[in-house]
Amino acid sequence: MMTSTLPHSLERVVLIRARRETVFRYFTDSERWAAWWGTGSTIEARPGGRVFVRHPNGVEAAGEVLEVAAPRRIVFTFGYRTGQPIPEGASRVTIDLEEHPAGTRLQLRHEFAEAEAREQHVQGWRYQLAVFANVVADHAASAASERVDAWFAAWSEPDQARRHTALDRAVAPEVRFRDRFSLVEGRQDLEPHLAAVHVFMPGNRLERFGALRHCQGTVLADWIVRGADGAEKGRGTNVFTLDPDGRILEVVGLWGAAE
Repeated sequence: MMTSTLPHSLERVVLIRARRETVFRYFTDSERWAAWWGTGSTIEARPGGRVFVRHPNGVEAAGEVLEVAAPRRIVFTFGYRTGQPIPEGASRVTIDLEEHPAGTRLQLRHEFAEAEAREQHVQGWRYQLAVFANVVADHAASAASERVDAWFAAWSEPDQARRHTALDRAVAPEVRFRDRFSLVEGRQDLEPHLAAVHVFMPGNRLERFGALRHCQGTVLADWIVRGADGAEKGRGTNVFTLDPDGRILEVVGLWGAAE
């Protein structure tokens, strides 16, 4: 049973690069719950529902859902079936989600009967919420490869209508771009900028090479510029920032040999 008086607590606030409704599903759907806790973990997202966690190292924890207010709040008890430091259901976890321009602000509050138990969970939550942020952001950015490739296609496409279509697939309306030759604010500025590329550098093509690297809404993609004859004219790396819907919000182009 959970102790009624829980005088010790830890709090942590993190930004998750996804919409609040998407984030909340990772607290209510067992498959998504297991994606950030461990295979076999489950949750019944209703008052009185079972909470079960099986960590990858075999340690098991369990509790009971106390409150659900979709998509902004969930409260559950928490403790260990195996391992230390607190028995099953002996602490209380509250998760509050707030909408944020860059995604979702997640506030965690974990309450304990003893200060020692609190201290033993500080680093655990620091790690677990990092896992959570990456799992959710990976889902939100599941179309990142297609959008990055559409971005490069727009730079390489001489036809205005096709460029417009490629950008529709890739970018947010407020997209920003910076490199050694560009300082672009918004879609309305980007489109004439791309048109000028084909006036002053006709026949050039921008190609991605290698796999994307993604972490919590930031994507790295290496590229090569080739002339009309296929010869390499330059290479570098783009740093993409994605919005909560996985669209390209900001791009910084770094010229120079890729590692």
